[in-house]
Amino acid sequence: MAKKKVAVLFGGVSSEHEISLISAYSVLTNIPAEKYDVICIGITKKGHWMYYPGEYEYIKTGEWENDPDCSTAILSPDSVHKGIIIIGENDVFLRKVDVVFPVLHGANGEDGTVQGLCQLSGLPFVGCDMTGSAVCMDKSLTHTVLDSAGIKTAKYLTIRHESLSDIEKICEDVESKLGYPVYVKPACAGSSVGVSRAASREALKNGLKVAFAHGNKVVVECEVIGKEVECAVLGNGDNLIASVPGQITPAEEFYDYDAKYKLGTSVLDIPAKISEDEMNRLREIAKKAYTACGCGGFSRVDFFVTENDIVLNEINTIPGFTPISMYPKLMENMGIPYPALLDRLIQLALERSGEG
Repeated sequence: MAKKKVAVLFGGVSSEHEISLISAYSVLTNIPAEKYDVICIGITKKGHWMYYPGEYEYIKTGEWENDPDCSTAILSPDSVHKGIIIIGENDVFLRKVDVVFPVLHGANGEDGTVQGLCQLSGLPFVGCDMTGSAVCMDKSLTHTVLDSAGIKTAKYLTIRHESLSDIEKICEDVESKLGYPVYVKPACAGSSVGVSRAASREALKNGLKVAFAHGNKVVVECEVIGKEVECAVLGNGDNLIASVPGQITPAEEFYDYDAKYKLGTSVLDIPAKISEDEMNRLREIAKKAYTACGCGGFSRVDFFVTENDIVLNEINTIPGFTPISMYPKLMENMGIPYPALLDRLIQLALERSGEG
């Protein structure tokens, strides 16, 4: 049986560019070589797509961009092509692809943009489709969908950039409807990029300034005191696996970007330190939220478990695949080691397209 050709996309125009490189390195070094031929497509911070034929080692450091053998690459939107158009110095040729694996975190990769391009191209791809990706990336949309599905989330307000002309009115609304402390988040960024905690009006104003640097819409949420617990969901349609949840004890005030990726000192406990009843309820809520938001392939669903309730925090449609990332650790705990997990993800993409 011929090997399937997998195009792995990494990098991207996103504040999470560097994390994508580390995740991609882990994915590339663990995809079963006996089943798949890999084509590496890197995207620079400026949005230049390049075919990279070099060693994987240089991807995680960012040195891949300087490889003289890199060529301009275009994922063709023409469904007849079903592949990557590579433009060399003296020729142009098409590399056929069976499936695309986007290892792109944050904006321009996890928000439905690349997924839409893949859908236009007629190529199967790993993970959620365009709609599910967009809904989960936009925190205000996620709140709306989950509220409709009867799934509890933190109380919140959505603030648009044009409202900043009356920032005192914004602060008054936050104080009267949510109170302090609150978390200020860019609506469409992941990995806690641009997120801050505010316990005063001055901190709220500073938090809004930071968050709006990452987009034109911000979500302000009331603080939820509880254990930070995550559940990995795998599958399409009704055939879903929800992992035994894991718990994070942040090294910092909250599980921010540095705690996730730079410090490496946050504690991960699998299983989470919650009751069996809470564990079962959380797994069911994770699957319900996954379905309500139109997810497919895989996602990580994050919760707060309080003394009295389970509150859904967010859904990550392309969760980190770095060596310290929770999603692969949770699935390994379920008896699915990293290479088998990658194989399963690719097969789910093919199945969804009717090619598996």
